[in-house]
Amino acid sequence: MATSFFWYAELFAIRKMDYRGFYTFSVLDTLKRSRSSAKDTIKKTNTKSEIDSLSQEKDSLKKDSLQKPKGALEDIVKYKAKDSIVFNKVKSEIILYNETQVQYTDIDISAGIELIKFDIGEVYAGRLKDSVGEYTQHPVFKQGDDVIEPDSIRFNYKTQRAIIRNAYTKQDENNIKGEIIKKENDSTYFMKNAIITTAEDLDDPDYYIKVRKAKFVPQKKIIAGLSNMYIVDVPTPIAIPFAYYPMVSGRASGLIFPTFGEVNNRGYFIQNGGYYFVISDHLDLALTGDYFTNGSYGFRAQSAYNKRYKFSGNFSLNYENQIYSIKGLPDYSGTTLYNIQWTHSKDAKSNPNSSFSASVNLGSSRYYQNSYNQINSPNVLNNTLSSSISYSKTFPVYPSVNLSVTASHSQNTNTQSIEMTLPALRANLERIYPFVKQGQSKKGFIKSLNFQYSMQADNRFSTTDSLFFSKKMFNDAKNGVRHSIPVSTTAKLFKYITLGLNSSLNETWQFKTIRKNDFNSNVGKSKIDTLNGFDRFLTYNLGASLGTTVYGTFRFKKDSKIQAIRHVMRPSVSYGYTPAFDQYYEDYISDAFGNKSQYTRFEGGIYGTPGLNESQSISFSLSNTLEAKVKQKDSTQTEPKKIMLLNSLNFSSSYNVITKQFSPISVTGGTSFFEGKLPINFGMTLNPYAIDENGRQMEKFNINNGGSLFRLTNANLSTSYTFSNRDKSKTKNNDNTASGGRADDLFGSSKPINDMQNEDEDEEAEEKQERDEKKSSFYNASIPWDVNLAYSLTYSNMAREGRISNNSIMFSSNVELSPKWQVGISSGYDFINKGITYTQLRFERDLNSFRMSFHFTPIGYRNSWYFFIGIKSSMLSDLKWDKSKEPDRRLR
Repeated sequence: MATSFFWYAELFAIRKMDYRGFYTFSVLDTLKRSRSSAKDTIKKTNTKSEIDSLSQEKDSLKKDSLQKPKGALEDIVKYKAKDSIVFNKVKSEIILYNETQVQYTDIDISAGIELIKFDIGEVYAGRLKDSVGEYTQHPVFKQGDDVIEPDSIRFNYKTQRAIIRNAYTKQDENNIKGEIIKKENDSTYFMKNAIITTAEDLDDPDYYIKVRKAKFVPQKKIIAGLSNMYIVDVPTPIAIPFAYYPMVSGRASGLIFPTFGEVNNRGYFIQNGGYYFVISDHLDLALTGDYFTNGSYGFRAQSAYNKRYKFSGNFSLNYENQIYSIKGLPDYSGTTLYNIQWTHSKDAKSNPNSSFSASVNLGSSRYYQNSYNQINSPNVLNNTLSSSISYSKTFPVYPSVNLSVTASHSQNTNTQSIEMTLPALRANLERIYPFVKQGQSKKGFIKSLNFQYSMQADNRFSTTDSLFFSKKMFNDAKNGVRHSIPVSTTAKLFKYITLGLNSSLNETWQFKTIRKNDFNSNVGKSKIDTLNGFDRFLTYNLGASLGTTVYGTFRFKKDSKIQAIRHVMRPSVSYGYTPAFDQYYEDYISDAFGNKSQYTRFEGGIYGTPGLNESQSISFSLSNTLEAKVKQKDSTQTEPKKIMLLNSLNFSSSYNVITKQFSPISVTGGTSFFEGKLPINFGMTLNPYAIDENGRQMEKFNINNGGSLFRLTNANLSTSYTFSNRDKSKTKNNDNTASGGRADDLFGSSKPINDMQNEDEDEEAEEKQERDEKKSSFYNASIPWDVNLAYSLTYSNMAREGRISNNSIMFSSNVELSPKWQVGISSGYDFINKGITYTQLRFERDLNSFRMSFHFTPIGYRNSWYFFIGIKSSMLSDLKWDKSKEPDRRLR
């Protein structure tokens, strides 16, 4: 026994703690003594001297010939304690007290008290009771990345098995606590009476799932028997006899639990059920679908991709086959809807000479209006869908060439008209200065002479929603190519005036032309034939311009708050000349009386037609800016502060030399107040000519007809303002463009309330930090709020109608009544129709582990409400309940 004790003590005490010089042990002598020797001839020496002499001897054994016994330790066992370490040779144990730690291989156990039984190779770890009777210094068991915090642990460092009581561990966003846990090996634990929750407070969780028996594989899974949900320690009927809980950190493929409910005109339904695929670290895919008992169904595919330092994007496809009422009833009807959205952006650093981007919102014109998805409710007020996909490549060798290919589409959801260009090709050659060597300045009339080359080719479609991508749409396509070579130069006149001369040579290619036949009395019109084939026409124009910049400064007294006002004017006059290209025109008999008219075979082309008559025009423009220099309140600031009084005030008009008429004067302007928080933009059109009783313009000035100098034909005014007491860095994100809506919430929030639990970890951390800050400053209470206002006014007086065609105000507001309560409203008022515009009320409640939301549209044909409550954690996001009242289609 003594030998055995020495072996274990050597491993624990001597090899690690180096107690060799401080602890002595009795060893039985196994050598037989010689009978002739009656006395031990070896004299007793000092222990330290003995150690020193032994250390100087060279070990004659190069390799240990003894085999390691079965169950021997693989590494040194390290241990320490703050207060005391007690050795008990009789009981073969070591007791460590207060802030103890035992380490063996990758295992680390720290606790208030630990007991090492080195005869059987076990460690017991537990808590300490303080002076008030409360337990402190809970054991912490670490093995690799796995951490368990129990009340007590019994661990065998030979077999690697352990018995753990009331243990706590965290797996990704899941908190797991077990009454009794048995560690079988490094990757397998067996639990009894365990709970699984995402609540932060494990002592008093909002909810938890209780499992009676379970097998736990860290970072992988939990396989459990009977499991049921408890809410505030109250058992619920939500239970399953067998459960599988994935514990994989990060993204993982899996089922998406559906939502069940009932709709009056479509019966019972299953919505948003499907499967989520993690295809790779850079790509995922979610497939979900809906089914209604009356036969309606829907399908959705959503994907996100991201390649760091390369590109990123999102794609979604939505399809709905809607059936209303029941087959056989008079109100039975059906329709199909679809919507495609795609955003793609490329990192500019990946390839500076090329770029690819996409912003697509394409679908049925009535998709937002007829879709039953609550995310589309605020988007019903948007009357335009637009898309753009573009790729460009630059060849940097001088002269550089830029090529781009674009596909675009614009769709009016009210008229259901669609304009699409597929594709649009552009090629541009860098501006070339033929009389300037590299590195020289480009000043002077000759040296500034330059030319460019540009080419554009388009294939355009004009169709409707019902004919989109039909054979007729492709047959009616219009296409063409235009080449342009602009030549220009500039020079200084009298030092302050800039003279510009320009010319442009344009050639247009068309692949379809027309031929108008003479009037046919049998059909009562002239027949128009469409001719397929290549044809071209060449045009050119000349121009000149004069421009300058005038600066005016009015200075005030030195002690005045306003030190100076600066006015900048930029007047310009330009002249343009285009000759007549009547060689491209032909005559034909246009009516039964034999009258002849002229036409060009290039009519209907996408780039216009060559001019039949000569054109000469003189254009005028004047732009103004006004700014002030104000003395700053801070006396340490020596430089005055610049404030823009008038961002812009522009006037423009033109005079037709041939017809000797002026065009209406266009006036536009803008300013801002309160450090740019209140922008005001305005515009108007002033016509100098009078109109007759039928509203047609006459060749007489308005002042000569008894009126004023100018006749105001239309005007517009728009402004917006945001009031908020929020920190700019913590401004609430109300951007709805991802779903095809506005960049604000004036039309309501289109964020899906059943997706609010999927928040970023950064946002959760910020919320936690805000909560901590509010707790630390209890008496410094604040209620974050914001109010957004937008006003627009349009006046029309084209034919003396003098009416205001648009006069409305919109507003939205969000208030955090408490750190966990948020309310919001979006509404407006139409002063023309004297009614309230689309209104949405929003209520959101943070219930710690749960989130509750309620959106309500109280008035209008979109009257509806949506309620949702569910767990915020993405791991258990399928534990939810939502209910909705959809808009009544019969009100439309």
